[in-house]
Amino acid sequence: MAENHPVGFQWVVEARERGATVIHVDPRFNRTSAMADLWVPLRAGSDIVFLGGLVRYAIEHGKVFRDYVVPYTNAAVLLKDELRDAEDLDGLFSGWDEEAGKYDPESWLYRGATAKQSGGEEPGHEAEKGGHGKERGGEAQPEQPQQRDETLEDPRCVY
Repeated sequence: MAENHPVGFQWVVEARERGATVIHVDPRFNRTSAMADLWVPLRAGSDIVFLGGLVRYAIEHGKVFRDYVVPYTNAAVLLKDELRDAEDLDGLFSGWDEEAGKYDPESWLYRGATAKQSGGEEPGHEAEKGGHGKERGGEAQPEQPQQRDETLEDPRCVY
């Protein structure tokens, strides 16, 4: 950030001067690393694992900004009961069709959503052919209001 976004980096420097701890996560040591309180030289390619660990920590320790997450993300929306994760199906996600050699994403949708395809048509063409206009941005839209769990406790919610 010090090299690529020096104007924005001034705020990091100011925060540090006011007592903030600066942690820089990057496989390379550079100017930002030099001024950071802690440089974490993670291995190239392991960044998603590191991010997953941060997310898990935030969830397990109640560090999630719920006032934002619940109303402004899909975290509270419930998924269909048919959805199964890869860990439950020997590495495959729900909807795998062995004969066709591809996934049917119907089980991946939110409760109340309809499939992208109907009657064998390509996704997104229903609205062009006088459909109900339920497609937006290539994603299936719910037939009814999305079912939500504002507490984020339901195991079927996206969260």
